[in-house]
Order: sequence, then structure tokens, then C-alpha cells
Amino acid sequence: MHIHQYEKLWLGMSLLLIVGFIATITYGAVGVGVSMVDDSGGNVDPNALDEHPEFSDPGVQKVGENEYEVYVVARQFIFQPDPIVVPANSTVTFYVTSADVIHGFAVVGTNANTMVIPGEVAEITVEVNEPNEYGIVCHEYCGSGHHTMEGLLRVVPEGEYNASDGGSQ
Repeated sequence: MHIHQYEKLWLGMSLLLIVGFIATITYGAVGVGVSMVDDSGGNVDPNALDEHPEFSDPGVQKVGENEYEVYVVARQFIFQPDPIVVPANSTVTFYVTSADVIHGFAVVGTNANTMVIPGEVAEITVEVNEPNEYGIVCHEYCGSGHHTMEGLLRVVPEGEYNASDGGSQ
């Protein structure tokens, strides 16, 4: 069987590309520690979020020295709470669920990005160091008002943060 020289070249480049993709994924999973967001945050009944201890009144909770948990409910076409206010130099873990349809939750400019599925709680941890404002967007089409579904994460100086208001201002 005769294989043309160009076919050999393209076959070799294709194999090299496949090996490169596998090496990149392996390095990302093992070397850098990139992991997929899963439902490790648990499951909830999306029809009974009003009865859930954390999601009935979503907001920010201080759980340790410079550590905060934020419970977020996504529903057409809002994020609750909005805005989310946390102090600078803190580690923030978001627990996000949906009350109705599939939504997206992405904090622009951070590594927080997940699909929000009714009944599942997505858990994402980010570190916020400097006072700043980050937009929160839904990146999954969720209905006719999808383009208006946005929120705000406000990182304020530690001295200006008021923990008694649940992180909303």
C-alpha cells in the first residue's frame, strides 16, 4: 500500500496534536489542579427553597477568620442576594442553586463559573484580595429575560464591611 508523503505528514501532525491535547488535559488536572465543578455542595428541593435553612434567606455568612460562605439563589431573571458584599482579603465560598430552570453563574474576572441546575448546589471558592466590583452574569439561556440577568459582587475594604446586614447593602 502506498501512502502519499503529504498523507504521512498530516497523519503525523494529527497524532502529535492528539498527544498534545492529552498532555494538556493531564497537566491541567494533575499539575495545576483544575477540577470540574460538581454537585459536591449537595442537593436541595427547588420547590422548597423557602423552607431551606440557608437558601430561604440567601446571603453572606462569616464562617471563620476571613472566610465567608455566600448562599445564592438564581431564578428568572435575578440572583439573590444582589449585590453580594464581602470584605477584601477573604476567601469566599459560593453555594449556588436554581429555583426554576438551568442558569449560569459566572463572576467576571475570577475563576468562579458554573452551571446552576435546579436541585443541585454548586460549590465554588474564590479569594478576593483588593476592593473591587465584579459583575455576575448568567451564561445559560434561561428565558426571554436572560439578557437582563446580572448581579454584582462588591468587595469592600475590611473596615467598611458590616457583617450584620448579611452582606447586602
